[in-house]
Amino acid sequence: MHQEDIVIVTLKVNGVERPLAVEPRRLLCDALREDLGLTGTNLGCEQGVCGSCTVLVDGESVRSCLMFAVQAGGCEITTVEGLASGETLHPLQAAFWEKQALQCGFCTPGFLMAGVELLRRNPEPDEAGVRAALAGNTCRCTGYEHIVDAVLAAADGAARERTFAEEPEVDVAAEVVAREGR
Repeated sequence: MHQEDIVIVTLKVNGVERPLAVEPRRLLCDALREDLGLTGTNLGCEQGVCGSCTVLVDGESVRSCLMFAVQAGGCEITTVEGLASGETLHPLQAAFWEKQALQCGFCTPGFLMAGVELLRRNPEPDEAGVRAALAGNTCRCTGYEHIVDAVLAAADGAARERTFAEEPEVDVAAEVVAREGR
């Protein structure tokens, strides 16, 4: 490898800008895993078929085994490591745990990223919508039922939070006084 074969690219991964010196042919998945140590992005087929390497690039799910790192320069990249907030799991991660939507865990990061994209686009999907959004991801351990259930549960939980957030706080004492005319 010659010096002229190296390109400096800045990747903004999980909110942190990370400059990298890479060959132009370096895949995004390899840059994430090997150069940045973010090993949650898994490599399965390395042909863009299985979905295990799915990350979000500017909010869109992308097979990182099909994208060069230099193509992602200046973009916002979110990996599975960026979903949780400290020790608090992302609601979809928590739903995967609660609904037992993972077995070996190899495909889980890809399903999570595809699910996050779906829920951002459609916060209240139906079962058919979930299945369609996850159709590009492969799991060899489960029958997909628990994965679909987890995405629907996360959507249901988010809908309940939105409903409660929209309801104004009620001052019960003030309502009683107003009703009784005191």
